[in-house]
Amino acid sequence: MSCRRFCIRGRCLTMPRMTELRSPLQAQVVQWLVAPGATVRTGDVLVILEAMKMEHELRSPGAGRVRERFFEEGETVGERDLLATLELAAVEGDNGSKPAAQVAASAIRPDLQRVLDRHALTQDAARPQAIARRHALGLRSARENIADLCDAGSFSEYGTLAVAAQRSRRSEDDLQRNTPADGMVTGVGSINGELFPPERSRAVVLAYDATVLAGTQGFRNHQKTDRMLGVALKNRLPVVLFAEGGGGRPGDTDMPIVAGLHVPTFASFARLNGQVPVIGIAAGRCFAGNAALLGCCDVIIATRDSNIGMGGPAMVEGGGLGVFQPEQIGPAGVQHGNGVIDVLVQDEAEAVAAARRYLAFFQGEVPFFEPPDPLALRNVVPENRLRVYDSRAALEGIVDAGSLLHLRSGFGLGIHTALGRIEGRPVGLLANNPLHLGGAIDADAADKAARFMQLCNAHGLPIVSLVDTPGFMVGPAIEEQAQVRHVSRMFIAAAHLRVPFFSVVLRKGYGLGAMAMAAGGFHEPDAMVAWPSGEFGGMGLEGAVRLGYRRELEALPEGPQREALFEQLVAKQYAAGQATNMAATLEIDAVIDPAETRDWLVRGLSAARVAPAVGAPAIDAW
Repeated sequence: MSCRRFCIRGRCLTMPRMTELRSPLQAQVVQWLVAPGATVRTGDVLVILEAMKMEHELRSPGAGRVRERFFEEGETVGERDLLATLELAAVEGDNGSKPAAQVAASAIRPDLQRVLDRHALTQDAARPQAIARRHALGLRSARENIADLCDAGSFSEYGTLAVAAQRSRRSEDDLQRNTPADGMVTGVGSINGELFPPERSRAVVLAYDATVLAGTQGFRNHQKTDRMLGVALKNRLPVVLFAEGGGGRPGDTDMPIVAGLHVPTFASFARLNGQVPVIGIAAGRCFAGNAALLGCCDVIIATRDSNIGMGGPAMVEGGGLGVFQPEQIGPAGVQHGNGVIDVLVQDEAEAVAAARRYLAFFQGEVPFFEPPDPLALRNVVPENRLRVYDSRAALEGIVDAGSLLHLRSGFGLGIHTALGRIEGRPVGLLANNPLHLGGAIDADAADKAARFMQLCNAHGLPIVSLVDTPGFMVGPAIEEQAQVRHVSRMFIAAAHLRVPFFSVVLRKGYGLGAMAMAAGGFHEPDAMVAWPSGEFGGMGLEGAVRLGYRRELEALPEGPQREALFEQLVAKQYAAGQATNMAATLEIDAVIDPAETRDWLVRGLSAARVAPAVGAPAIDAW
């Protein structure tokens, strides 16, 4: 409404402006908060309407006085009906600002305070004694590990307010104070966000809390796990599991079950295999169900003081198998040597750092890197063909400085497996180890190599194989270990590869073992090259001479004369099997200067492509 201006005897007066208050919807008048003649300020609530059981506040558009009301409480009004008229005029103390309820938006209401108080009980600060005991053991809390793993401020927690399913035997206050999050912290966070964009840095994190009911698997935390595994699979997010804990929890009583064997968690967790990277971390004690989940992970990172086993002391004793201390069951030294542990670290801080570093290989390329000295590769293989050497030096000389991460270094010593980067691009690397059995491939080494190929294949990492092997290990003792089946895994794994594969023969390239290191055959790799020190044959030179020239050798008496003939024949075989002769007959693609190896791989990687997955790639637990 407009103002009205009057002039009397030369003096001008401004009359108050009139405005109308109309209903925005069809509703019932619940309550008038002002009467005719009342003074109101901007934003004061004038009347409350109710529609569909919801109340609507109508506020004053300005300061002034209520002139007239047209409906009474309890009456029904239609949309746009006139409810009241107001005279708008200056009112002392009114500055036309927003209502007080909006100005004080930062104030904490009682309902919010209740939620904040409830969340506070889930934090480490609410349980100082339990956390102090944890620290006294040299261990960190679940929340401390997550804070270290995830980028600052990036973790969104799911299921924070869950408690143990034990309401029939414990008070609500007890459950809230002593079973926070039901012993498991779960959520989604960013890892390595400084290197990769959000779509590549997000990950699901699950952490059993050993300070709550010994980190056991309860009804609610199984539900939380299942929820997060669904989120991970749907959104193709990597999963990091802190697996410390004692397995199934018999104390949950709030659901009608007998044995509790209908839990979907283990099947859901296994379903992630080959779909997304899955990292397991073990510190302290990890037994039974917790260990079963850990064993499903692509990689297991564990501290030196950890224990991992499919049954803890109580289960072992219950099975009539003896009485043992937790430290006697699956100690880290044993589990690293037998291949259960991929990366052995000193403590949880180092474990988290290793997890961040490992995951980065599956998050993509990095734009910065430091190349190694290429000339160092020329001196890796000794001129004396019988002299052993450490092939890890070749790995270090190929990848970006500081990027090499060895996996399963305590197991299958005949083959090194590692992740690294070449000009920022992540790759998987295999290398025979001449320091163990002369580089011969035994059952453990074959298992290690085959599973590593599956890992790289599932997650799209090209593979670089450094070959120096006399072949598969043979003899009665090795056949007792099912050698035939184990070594054949390498051929099967290679036959299903969809990733680029490059082979470099450093020295010995003999027999089926060399073919297995070359993805099944010398023409299977995207490039098959050798250093000048390369030597080739259907089997080891010495064995080939003894087998192929037995009659000639036995025709001479044992002693210097026979040995001289033997050395002569070996030299002849060596000359025939030199790398240059292999390249001349096109059995390999090229003989290269070792210093050019990295450049060869860079060019090959830039041209090769990862093929789409056919079916669901799988990674054996073993």
